[in-house]
Amino acid sequence: MAGVSDLGPTRPRLRSADQPVSRSANRRWWDADADEYHLEHGVFLGDADFVWCPENLREDEAHLLGDPADLVRARILEVGCGSAPCARHLAARGAQVVAFDLSAGMLAHAIDASTRTGIDVPLVQADVCEMPFATAAFDIVFSAFGAIPFVADSAGAMREVARVLRPGGRWVFSVTHPMRWMFPDDPGPLGLTVIQSYFDRSPYVEVDAEEVPAYVEHHRTLGDRIRELVAAGFVLDDLIEPEWPADFDGVWGQWSPERGEMFPGTSIFVCRLPAPSRR
Repeated sequence: MAGVSDLGPTRPRLRSADQPVSRSANRRWWDADADEYHLEHGVFLGDADFVWCPENLREDEAHLLGDPADLVRARILEVGCGSAPCARHLAARGAQVVAFDLSAGMLAHAIDASTRTGIDVPLVQADVCEMPFATAAFDIVFSAFGAIPFVADSAGAMREVARVLRPGGRWVFSVTHPMRWMFPDDPGPLGLTVIQSYFDRSPYVEVDAEEVPAYVEHHRTLGDRIRELVAAGFVLDDLIEPEWPADFDGVWGQWSPERGEMFPGTSIFVCRLPAPSRR
């Protein structure tokens, strides 16, 4: 499989990136980076483990999807699954899980992990903004750093999640904490200095030698996220900003103990889609 180096050198550019551009760029990037990503992070993620964020918060501890007893036989969708360790973790506990990702390269790793573990989860290649699932098909939808940071139309993504979720269902997703956009992606002292405005919503775009976008990530403030959720019909039950564990010395990209003790690196939105009231 190709590596990111096969895209050639990429460099940041100040430019816009709509949903089609973002989708094309990120599919290219994650197809090319899938092998290298799993070489670097595969041990941390595991083959059938459910880690919400680089702060090492696990679903077995947090129960953000609800009571574990209620997950048995629940219909669950994982958004932006990567190699789908979270989906396999839930499937091993009796849930009926479907997982999807934009990247065929990532899904290839999911297939390999299913072979290693013997835990088979249905896998779909899809875009969160255009999901090929029936309305009200799932009891729970979740994402651990998948898809949401990479879409231009994040409001549309929230509407799509609301469409495929049954009334009364739960939507939980983790993303980079919005305040991290003010700081450089450096796990050391340089990463503690503000370099740009929190309110600058310009996308982060990297282009290849032909000036074609090869990676796109989008910034939304906390207020933006909440307004998009409310507009899609969700109720926000909790907003979790995991603290860095005192006994955890792992480093993941910009996440590190040095930064983690100063400010949050992750935000986790715990939402539900209200059921219609009965009169």
